[in-house]
Amino acid sequence: MNKLWIRIFIAFLSILAAVLLAIGFFVADMIQHTYMDMARTQLSQDADLLMKTIRPQTLKGKPDILQKKVRHYYSNHEPRITIIDTNGKVLADSDDDPANMENHANRPEFRQVITQHKASGESIRSSHTLGYNMMYVAKPVKENGKVTAVIRTSIALDRIDAVLKGLWFSLGLAMAVAFLISGWISYVLARKFTRPIEASIEVSNRLIEKDYDSRVHVNASGELQQLAKAINNLAHNLKQQMNEIDENEQQLTAVLENMDSGVMLIQTSGRIMLVNRAMEEMTGLSSGELIGKRHIEAGKSFGLSQLIDRSLKTGERFRDEVHLYYPKERILDAHIAPYVGESGELRGVVAVLHDVTETRRLEQIRSEFVANVSHELKTPVTSVKGFAETLLDGAMYDEATLREFLKIIYDESDRLHRLISDILDLSRIEQHRIPLKMEQLNVVDVITETAQTMRKRIEKKQLELVLPQKRHVMMEADKDRLRQILLNLVTNAIAYTPDKGRIEISLIERENELDLIVSDTGIGISEKDLPRIFERFYRVDKARSRQSGGTGLGLAIVKHLVESYHGKIRVESEEGKGSTFIVTLPRTQTRPDAV
Repeated sequence: MNKLWIRIFIAFLSILAAVLLAIGFFVADMIQHTYMDMARTQLSQDADLLMKTIRPQTLKGKPDILQKKVRHYYSNHEPRITIIDTNGKVLADSDDDPANMENHANRPEFRQVITQHKASGESIRSSHTLGYNMMYVAKPVKENGKVTAVIRTSIALDRIDAVLKGLWFSLGLAMAVAFLISGWISYVLARKFTRPIEASIEVSNRLIEKDYDSRVHVNASGELQQLAKAINNLAHNLKQQMNEIDENEQQLTAVLENMDSGVMLIQTSGRIMLVNRAMEEMTGLSSGELIGKRHIEAGKSFGLSQLIDRSLKTGERFRDEVHLYYPKERILDAHIAPYVGESGELRGVVAVLHDVTETRRLEQIRSEFVANVSHELKTPVTSVKGFAETLLDGAMYDEATLREFLKIIYDESDRLHRLISDILDLSRIEQHRIPLKMEQLNVVDVITETAQTMRKRIEKKQLELVLPQKRHVMMEADKDRLRQILLNLVTNAIAYTPDKGRIEISLIERENELDLIVSDTGIGISEKDLPRIFERFYRVDKARSRQSGGTGLGLAIVKHLVESYHGKIRVESEEGKGSTFIVTLPRTQTRPDAV
């Protein structure tokens, strides 16, 4: 019953049935009234004719003659004639013996004439003797204006009933045929008219389900054809628009997901609507955990929440640096801007957060580096200037003092040269501007050669130097850079190892890599200093380092050189007992970085 054509078809059939029944009843009733009017007219005319043929003298005392006349003219013909006196006594009857008939004073048609003084009386009722309906018409017989008798004519209605039954059958048959033909026509028309509508409804439902390829494929004309075309055009436009929306959404998603900056969209209620991948990483929470929460719960940053609340309240843009402390401390450059709807109403705010932690750290390192370089350069320059001024003031004429001061000036100049060289080397290494000349080397030979260049300094402090046993330990490396790594580590060990101490260089071989280990029995490194020893200009013992001529850049250079080999360096140390530097290097280089 949900089909449109079924509802139209049933409604049409219902209306058709009602109309046909109304027409049938109207026609049947009209024909019935016509027949009855004809019968009534005939009876009235027969009564009038009889009144003209009967003399008043015959009614007064000659009932036998009256009965014979009535029998003679009407016994074998309709209508039935009955003559009744004013008291209801039957004087004559064309079908029965008046003597055997009861008084008719209570008959309706008789009473209408005698009692109600009507010009004629009429009655239709069932005859007990005949068993079917009869129509009776009564008219008064007057003499000198006075009613002397009543002539009643009657006719049987059985034939009229039979005719009406036949008429009803014919009408019923005609209506049934008309109903069936009209029903078939209505079915065809309902299907024809509703098929485009049903197809349009089906396509509309598919469009709701996001099936934008569905179309109305039916033959129609007029307004239905226009409806089908409109639905198809709508589907086509919707598909184009949804494709554009999908493409824009994909582009927006790609931009948001690949941004290094965190993006957060907040409703006017203060709850988060949208976050990107970078924001998830900053907060340590997934988008499912963030969306729907208040912004203070997500960022756990009072400064950020203040900016968001101010923008929600005033609708203005704000920019400031805020700190995020969970899951780790970060410095964020926060840009907060409102977003509004088409009518200009505030819909929320967009927070774009740039992580500037590393930038600020680098700025801090740069500031410290500039300060350290300035300090490290100032010390030898001050010494050179001071001793030169002393010599110019007259000390140069004392040969012993002259030689001593010139030696100090030379040492400080040499230290200044080493410092500048180390700074330039570190700069070139960090910028990968020194290409590596890779070759197969015996690491034991490189260690022996490097130790030989340090022999005088080692002997001066009476240090014991233990080298690895002579053997072939091959690896692919740049000889100069490998020697630079060893030279800086051994120099560092010599500087921080007391006289008569011990320095050991050893190797541990594995299939794809080896460990180069430099151990000493020096002063060691405290636990608080361990994380910072590879920083530029960081010294565990500043006085000892400067006294030994160190620049404070050796370990920083070693770290960058090792990383250029895709290696690792770590240190194990116990304060007062010594330190062990372990350099892990791959034995082959697939694609070494330039340093």
